[in-house]
Amino acid sequence: MTILEAIEQRHSVRQYKEKPIEAELVTKLNTEIEAINKESGLHIQMFLNEPEAFQANKTSYGQFSGCRNYFAIVGKKGMDEEVGYYGQKLVLFAQQLGLNTCWVAMTYKKGKVTPQIGGGEKLYIVIALGYGQTQGESHKLKDVSAVSDLAADAPEWYRNGIRAALLAPTAINQQKFRFTRSGTNVSVKAGMGFYTKIDLGIVKYNFEIGAGKENFSWA
Repeated sequence: MTILEAIEQRHSVRQYKEKPIEAELVTKLNTEIEAINKESGLHIQMFLNEPEAFQANKTSYGQFSGCRNYFAIVGKKGMDEEVGYYGQKLVLFAQQLGLNTCWVAMTYKKGKVTPQIGGGEKLYIVIALGYGQTQGESHKLKDVSAVSDLAADAPEWYRNGIRAALLAPTAINQQKFRFTRSGTNVSVKAGMGFYTKIDLGIVKYNFEIGAGKENFSWA
């Protein structure tokens, strides 16, 4: 699976199979986490076979069932955009490995998630991980005119970037962002609302994949 295919096929999944993640995939995930933490300055940690955060032993909790694995996204204060950007990088990597994920801000037992948190750090969000009972469903997308200044004569790379950004997960599917372009310079702003700064990082990562980083610069 290419990363573009991962963007297209990845959907939020809340119901998981009772199937452990294979050791080979765990090694690959840990290697990716180590690389991301080194590059970003984040302190992402993975928890496996830990049933308490999502109450996996109960029938359902916050629409979740069977979830025993997750990433805890920890970082210093003010790193909301990095949390979204690098968290999405990890989410798509997991999708390429054949795993399913879901960004989770509220519906988990915060007292049961106990990552290592250093000075000046905090737990921003968690990402559920595992083998989904289904592959999830696509969400309703806004029209490109609602999230960008895309014109009929826009270059193909910009069009592809906006399409990839629209496929990004955002809090409550708000899609509160807007892209503008001047030549090869692109800017994107977050709207008002909960977690929109994290959403901004997520959509920027997707846009870069769709557009190709070699084709533009962030303004």
